[in-house]
Amino acid sequence: MNRSTQTTQNPTMPRKLICIGDPSTLPADIPEGEVVVVDTSVAVVDQLDDPSIEGVWIARDQLPKISELRGISQSGIMLRDMPEGVALLDSDLRVLWANRRLVEWSGREEPSVGMNFYEMLSNPEIMGPDFCPFHTALATGDESNSTLHTEDSRYFQVHAAPMVHPVHSRQLVVTVSDITEEILQQNKLAAIHQAGRELADLRPTEIFMMEVDERIDLLKENIRHYLSNLLNFNIIEIRLLEQATGNLMPLLSVGIDQDAADRQLIAHPQGNGITGYVAASGISYICHDVVNDPLFIPGVADSRSSLTVPLMLHDQVLGTINIESPEINAFGDSDLQFLEIFARDIAFALNTLELLVAQKANTAQQSCDAIHGAVALPVDEILNDAVNVMEQYIGHSSEVVDRLKRILRNARDIKQTIQQIGQRMTPLEAIPVGGESAHHVSLRGKRILVVDADEQVREDAHQLLERYGCIVETAHKGDEAVLMVRGSDDSTIYDVIISDIKLPDYSGYQLMLRLGKIMDYVPMVLMTGFGYDPGHSIVKARQNGLHAKGVLFKPFRLDQLIDVVKTILDFNEEVKASGVVPPKPVDSEEPAESKPSTDGNPPANHS
Repeated sequence: MNRSTQTTQNPTMPRKLICIGDPSTLPADIPEGEVVVVDTSVAVVDQLDDPSIEGVWIARDQLPKISELRGISQSGIMLRDMPEGVALLDSDLRVLWANRRLVEWSGREEPSVGMNFYEMLSNPEIMGPDFCPFHTALATGDESNSTLHTEDSRYFQVHAAPMVHPVHSRQLVVTVSDITEEILQQNKLAAIHQAGRELADLRPTEIFMMEVDERIDLLKENIRHYLSNLLNFNIIEIRLLEQATGNLMPLLSVGIDQDAADRQLIAHPQGNGITGYVAASGISYICHDVVNDPLFIPGVADSRSSLTVPLMLHDQVLGTINIESPEINAFGDSDLQFLEIFARDIAFALNTLELLVAQKANTAQQSCDAIHGAVALPVDEILNDAVNVMEQYIGHSSEVVDRLKRILRNARDIKQTIQQIGQRMTPLEAIPVGGESAHHVSLRGKRILVVDADEQVREDAHQLLERYGCIVETAHKGDEAVLMVRGSDDSTIYDVIISDIKLPDYSGYQLMLRLGKIMDYVPMVLMTGFGYDPGHSIVKARQNGLHAKGVLFKPFRLDQLIDVVKTILDFNEEVKASGVVPPKPVDSEEPAESKPSTDGNPPANHS
């Protein structure tokens, strides 16, 4: 093939011809000095920048390799037009080539060849995890990743890989993905979770002197604030369900016509609009177009779509939240997910108000809780440290081990003594609503291990479970929990182990796997905070022996916590009575083995 004569820039410039293969196959009239011989079609690309090249000669025996050159051309077109950003950088992070999408994201009309990569993207903030991804890739020869945040609030995931070809070893192939939507979704989920915690964070110093109506008004204002400012919902109606009558009583309305706000509705799937249907079924409902939806009853004259979710406290419907919009198809799956998560927090906050009213006059119970709050967690720290040290001394000094065991017994005796004194001080009326002592006699004396990095969760576990006679111990992370279980004997074995799904060192599911190596049966309960399980840990745990009801969604109500614990205790009794131990959990995600005892003996096996 030959270049067009129109592309010749200088008539006096010497002519050259690239030859792929044997130069003896060239026509005899072509001087040898005008021929550039290359071995492969790939090498042609490196020579074509020379303006003196007039054409390319391909020897017949090289014709099958023409597909190689065609592949290079096609690959270039694919890289140029692919929806992700791609760039080639030199060792000084200068752009040697960038595809169209990356140039588009940079906001520049022309390719930024020769410009520093970060300068091309207007010097974005590097958010990590690698704060020098390009230098890391060049220095180590390994791939590296990082996240960039630009001035226009866009987020890019950058992946840098060094070239494997020895000639280009100081060059980087960089791929860039726009993860703005993903990051914004994560930030919004985090904001909703934080808002939910603040919604139910009714501190005594702030509201102890408030009357019930004042507390409700404060809660309503917080709900309105977060729904409007965080979720951008401006037309809002919240109704509470009267369990005895089925009436849906108005609690909060923003932007709703007064006649609609005063309308009487009951929890029934027919004749009570979408709100009545959702309250009766406990199922969320998206109305994409009110004109074509027979269930819809207008709350605002110009409403064109709506989103309604139940206020669920575990399996019980407490009420409904209805959101409306003047636009058709205004609500999607993400709006539904966000509102359902926030609705759970609202339900918990409403329930908290009821608990606060019941607890206001319960001074004896508050005194008992204060004692446990001051002493229980420090004693747990002593237990954690003691079993950790004891693990190190096993096989070295039996005297030290015996002393550590005495420390464990004494520390546990301190907790039990305080608990017994508190129970004698607490009148029967101090037991919370729904918690009848006779009904929960099976909890007395049962040992519960709670594993969570959140100090508030560990403290709540003491306060909620010890009032029913449970013996509660806590750990911060999975490794501590393993040592606590391993350091137990027949008199201190745990009847229930409650773990957060995400611990500082590994997941609650992986803790269950690890405990399976030192226990015949793991009486496990997993807790999760957002109400969703991105790693499918709960599903995997259930497949590997987790009880079907062994899951708690934080924040959880007291009676649900008690019911889950009782369910596991009842199942323990069934296992003991039948003598049939469920299969031990086994999974490819199991973490590394726990540190073995220093005397070379395997850890003790606890049933």
